[in-house]
Amino acid sequence: KEQEEIERILSFLSADAGQFADAAISSYHVTIELDMIFARANLAYEMKASMPIINSEGITDIKKARHPLIDPKKVVPSDIRLGRDFDTLIITGPNTGGKTVVLKTMGLFTLMTMCGLMIPAGENSQVAIYKKVLADIGDEQSIEQSLSTFSAHMTNIRRIIAEADGESLILLDELGAGTDPVEGAALAMSILEHLHEKGARIAATTHYSELKSYAINTPGVENGCCEFDVETLRPTYRLLIGVPGKSNAFAISERLGINSDVINRARQLVSAESRKFEETVEKLEGFRQQMEKQQTELEKLRSEAAAEREQAAAMRERLQKDRDNEIELARGEAKRIIESARRQTQAALDEVEKLRKQIASGELAGRASEAKASLREKLKGLDDAADPVIKTEPGGAALTGDPAVGDSVLVVDLGKKAVVTKVFSAQKCAEVQAGIMKMKVPYSNLRASTPEKDKKISSGTRTPKGSQRELSMELDIRGETVEEAILDVDRFIDSAVLSGVSTVTIIHGKGTGALRAGIHQHLRSNPSVRTFRLGVYGEGETGVTICELK
Repeated sequence: KEQEEIERILSFLSADAGQFADAAISSYHVTIELDMIFARANLAYEMKASMPIINSEGITDIKKARHPLIDPKKVVPSDIRLGRDFDTLIITGPNTGGKTVVLKTMGLFTLMTMCGLMIPAGENSQVAIYKKVLADIGDEQSIEQSLSTFSAHMTNIRRIIAEADGESLILLDELGAGTDPVEGAALAMSILEHLHEKGARIAATTHYSELKSYAINTPGVENGCCEFDVETLRPTYRLLIGVPGKSNAFAISERLGINSDVINRARQLVSAESRKFEETVEKLEGFRQQMEKQQTELEKLRSEAAAEREQAAAMRERLQKDRDNEIELARGEAKRIIESARRQTQAALDEVEKLRKQIASGELAGRASEAKASLREKLKGLDDAADPVIKTEPGGAALTGDPAVGDSVLVVDLGKKAVVTKVFSAQKCAEVQAGIMKMKVPYSNLRASTPEKDKKISSGTRTPKGSQRELSMELDIRGETVEEAILDVDRFIDSAVLSGVSTVTIIHGKGTGALRAGIHQHLRSNPSVRTFRLGVYGEGETGVTICELK
């Protein structure tokens, strides 16, 4: 009864659990799939692998391929190509040079990709998907099966020939080895031709010179070699496509200690045709290494030139920004000055209008109206100075020859007048000075110009013409020395007295105050000056002096 109860309970629990069987089985399979995905991801992370570009056109283009079973610190990356420009790759080179590793890497990467694994190669590597990957790699000799090295290879190749088609990748190691060299080379060539006609993608390693010639003379077949450093007599393990390789048997044997007499005799026994071919290959290899060194140097120079070009572009852009910033700052400063001058002028206009209304005398009212009109004209002209850099249409006559030092010219793109300070006839340009700024300007950017007459009394051209209406009531002496300013002030006051003007304004600017102090000192001793004072708000403040004349 106890046993029956146990079986009843188990049956009940099994039936209860059976209701969730489908969900449990589905979750089990999902768990397996997730475990596989994470396993692939962990493997890719450990190998520093990348995801290849997959195609079905039989194109293999693997960049910097690293065999996953070789120590990452020792492995030499290889670039492997097949299927785009050629369908068959014949790899030659010395023993222990890495030929078989190239075959295994190509086959292993193809199978890894077909299994959904990432490959330890560079970015943007391409791997083709095949229906069959057929390989004959390694020595399959067997005493038990009465197979020699050659027989074992031929047994594998027989099966490969039977199964190969246009969607197969075939890897053949030491094709035709283990038998008479002449017959082995002929057999290897025939096998390659047959597989090539079937449209398969083939990579084969060999030592036969006949297969090197076959690759040179047959379309769709390309030579490749594992590089060998003749100076150190060591392989570099680099795969070079497009170059036939040498077996270097004599050099390796000599390095291993074989008597030099034996090596020299062996060289004599090699056929003249084979020796000539090997010498040609050796010269080609020398040219290739020389070109590779030159390519490396050219690449270095190109990188340096590109870096310098980028620096120059960055500097040009920075200078352009600095120029734009300076112009913007100049415009802002000019606008600030204009706004200040506008406010001062408007205040003066208001003051003149007030005086005009208060003064009943017709003559004084006329003078006030004239002063008001003059101030308005000046206010209108202030807008022209708001932009320090103004593009203008070329004016004046074009230069017909070299200008002379001291000539007055117009700088077209700036719209500014300047004076020639230096002439560079060979370069067709001149150095000019516009205000405090000096610059080099080509002749094409210059126009002939006549210097404008200075409107200041200090230059002698503001001398009154006998009419009070034609006399300016202001004198601008900014930028002059104290001695020059005193002469101009005396001349200006004399003209004002003769014209009957009772009040004049001397503009000396704020600056350091030296020019203002010198003028004030002189005005105290001038017999024509009744009183003088600094300007107030709206008159120019401490930048001007108002003089009452006797």
